Amino acid sequence: MSIARPNQPLVLTLLTYVKPIEEIDALRPRHLEWISARIAAGEVLLAGRRDSASGGVLLYRGSADAVEAIARTDPYITEGAATLEVVGFTAAVASAEVGALLA
Repeated sequence: MSIARPNQPLVLTLLTYVKPIEEIDALRPRHLEWISARIAAGEVLLAGRRDSASGGVLLYRGSADAVEAIARTDPYITEGAATLEVVGFTAAVASAEVGALLA
């Protein structure tokens, strides 16, 4: 396995649902449209619901401050359905395949 050193600023955001799942599910189409637009803009790399269905996880390119401003426009956040945790980090080591995607 080859190792890449992408030296890329990335941000992991953790959403935690604070409203009943019925309200979350009602907002889900808007949330997915929002994610699709962020992917098209090159901001979000991947997203998914936590296995426990207690929230979601998104991986972004960029600095924590810039990403937080974007993440706060997610319908889950604007509608008060979820809280947001922002974890900025620099990708220092990656598989060659992931490193190529981040280049």
